[in-house]
Amino acid sequence: MTTTQETEHLHDRPDWTCRVCGTPWPCSTARATLMHEYRAFPSLLRIYLSAQMYEALDDLTIEGKTPPMNLYERFLSWVQTHPPSP
Repeated sequence: MTTTQETEHLHDRPDWTCRVCGTPWPCSTARATLMHEYRAFPSLLRIYLSAQMYEALDDLTIEGKTPPMNLYERFLSWVQTHPPSP
């Protein structure tokens, strides 16, 4: 069995930090990657991130904790709603 160093900036549950850099997910690298992957379909990116935001909300409040105030900014406010012009 071989092991490879993880380089994808994915979330780590239940705290929703990046597995690579340890910052709140989506980190800047994850954001750039997602923007590139969904460049032709920004509305699908918003749908995906909305679902992820609600998963994070469930995880982050499961033990009766107060919901984080910045989830919208963290997950959705940075997403462009229109694809860049060619």
